[in-house]
Amino acid sequence: QVQVVESGGGLAQDGGSLNLSCTVAGLDLNDYAIAWFRQAPGKGREGIGCVAWNDGTTRVEDSLSDRFTVSGGAGKSTLTLQMDGLKPEDTAMYYCAAARWYRGCPPYDQYNYWGQGTQVTVSS
Repeated sequence: QVQVVESGGGLAQDGGSLNLSCTVAGLDLNDYAIAWFRQAPGKGREGIGCVAWNDGTTRVEDSLSDRFTVSGGAGKSTLTLQMDGLKPEDTAMYYCAAARWYRGCPPYDQYNYWGQGTQVTVSS
């Protein structure tokens, strides 16, 4: 049985930091990429970044790369999302998802194993 579990969400101050973790069980991660997404109230789901376990490809969306860092890969069982310089507009539910992909990170619509999410709230 595949389990995707996010943790580390909570309340942060404007300008603060949070570190989210994603643990995936039941998959051979060497055949998968894992990504972070978020969805704010009333908005669509947004891809944040990903790590491909097989070749170490790491990507963060340009709009977030100055504040967000993703890490993971071979030898690790957890994908992390380090968020610095948080802003109220970062308030959202943050999700982790896995996709079977053999090189690099797949398009965001290819992810099919999802966690339940962890809430991040940034106060001004």
